[in-house]
Amino acid sequence: MLALVTDAYGGRGGIAQHNRHLLEALSTAPGVTEVVALPRVVLEAGERLPERVSFRADVAGAKSRYLRAFTGVLRSGGPFDLVVCGHLNLLGLGVLAKQWLGAPLVQVVHGIEAWPTPGPVVRRLIGHVDRLVSVSDFTRRRVQAWACLPEARTAVIPNAIDLGAFTPGPRRADLLARYGLEGRTVLLTVARLAGHERYKGFDEVMEVLPTLRATRPDLAYLIVGDGDDRARLEAKARALGIAEHVVFAGHVPEKEKADHYRLADAFVMVGRGEGFGIVYLEALACGIPVVASTADASREAVRDGALGELADPNDAASICEAIRAALARPRGVPPGLEHFTAERFHHRWHGILTECVTPVGHARHALA
Repeated sequence: MLALVTDAYGGRGGIAQHNRHLLEALSTAPGVTEVVALPRVVLEAGERLPERVSFRADVAGAKSRYLRAFTGVLRSGGPFDLVVCGHLNLLGLGVLAKQWLGAPLVQVVHGIEAWPTPGPVVRRLIGHVDRLVSVSDFTRRRVQAWACLPEARTAVIPNAIDLGAFTPGPRRADLLARYGLEGRTVLLTVARLAGHERYKGFDEVMEVLPTLRATRPDLAYLIVGDGDDRARLEAKARALGIAEHVVFAGHVPEKEKADHYRLADAFVMVGRGEGFGIVYLEALACGIPVVASTADASREAVRDGALGELADPNDAASICEAIRAALARPRGVPPGLEHFTAERFHHRWHGILTECVTPVGHARHALA
């Protein structure tokens, strides 16, 4: 099995986490002997790999290096029964691999990379996909508006949460002291601070903070993540007169994420561009009440309000109301979060593999 991914092990963010779960799911499918994964980016080394996953970290980096490795894998002849393309930007290579190997192609779509109507080349290439798998129905419908694939060739498999890695627990006193949050009621957002992704809802939360603090003067806003938009957001906090109540923690290593979620009284991300949002699941698994958005696929992460509050990012009153409701909720993992367990994610993907791969019974094929 061949997997083309942007990042996974050694990567950061929601797509990297999704791809780690994806590679684990592929490698545990019945009959799979090997999953060869070619990542475009590896930021950190040393993560433990699942059995049967050959993660070619050496190919990441320069596009020329990646293309040489990709061509070498194709020329090796496999055996490959399936090509999984983990990002729409890699679709061209996925179609080439399908044609070269004579294997079915599964394309994964996440969110804003696939929402706008693409150029004619991508619209033509998408017709070669045997199965389009989306992390949310919101994204599936947005893609279907331009892809026009038969419904039977599409599926929704939501992101997953590792309930062993993210659990409720006490607030770490050293982190409270580091950020000056002792005795404070804490709102939290975990996301990239990227100038080209100003849809995460940081601005909207900061804009309502003065209103919320009128009745909750102990309220503070902790932002975990970094990026080129940080300076603008810091300036905005100063302009709003709330700089001393907004804490920018910067990038936090994966091993410390759960401890940062546990600092919060509510996790708030009311954006406009989430294709799903693993961070909502991580917060919920840590027992933190969540506020998601009515304007994007994050409402699916909270199961249309069953697991958390919903707010309209275009309505300040709606945001305030949802935050107050979240702060009134008791801490604890909500019933229904098991819908997103890694085990269910694996099972859903195993079903896709069963449907897409027809064993033919000779040595070239890895599935039997």
